[in-house]
Amino acid sequence: MHTPASMVMGIVFAPLGLVLVFTAAITPQWREGQARLDMTGVKGQGVGVRSGAVEALLLLRSDGLWESCLQVEHSELKQCWPVTGPYQRDPRVRLAQGLIVSSLFLCGTGIVLACIGVRCWTDIPMRGVAATGGLLVVTAGLLSLTALGVYTHNLARLGMAFPSQGINYPRFPHLILRPAGSLYFGWLGSCLQVVGGIALMFSFKRARYPTCPACPELTACPACRSCPEITKHDTEVYEVSC
Repeated sequence: MHTPASMVMGIVFAPLGLVLVFTAAITPQWREGQARLDMTGVKGQGVGVRSGAVEALLLLRSDGLWESCLQVEHSELKQCWPVTGPYQRDPRVRLAQGLIVSSLFLCGTGIVLACIGVRCWTDIPMRGVAATGGLLVVTAGLLSLTALGVYTHNLARLGMAFPSQGINYPRFPHLILRPAGSLYFGWLGSCLQVVGGIALMFSFKRARYPTCPACPELTACPACRSCPEITKHDTEVYEVSC
């Protein structure tokens, strides 16, 4: 008893891709940047900074689809808040949010259908159901790839009324944003969804059964043993094991 290799690949890659895309969706590291603030004329009080001295304070800024964070480097000072303002209202950010949510829903539905189609409690799987689940998983992967592509292509201009190469915030000068870790999780998860979905779609191909020696035009199903002349050793039973 064995499970087809394509189904094994599909039911392994699809959930893994779903986890990675979900992780990317909820983390605020789609883009990140550093801003160096110069503080002049600071009177030192126990920190050894003289009046008129210049001290650089490095701020780390990161944005996700639903959350933004700001942290002072080499310290535990960190604050996160839901995305607001022009960034939240940017149509490209809203498009990415909608595509990611749709991708997660379709991938979850496809995985459920794939599990039902493989069916570990019967000998012959429901190939059509498993393949339909694979089709949904592929669609989910393409949606998330589209969202990631749109976001990455416009990463430096999201939320900016007047885009430029160097993004300068009034409070955080000289902030240049670049792709962050969540994007890479999303790309990897989306590719795994596409690969897993395509593997499941191979279930649309019907299994080959031996023909009846007496009637070559008649296909003998090993499950029903419709042809008495087929021995047990002549049949290749297509079964599923858990």
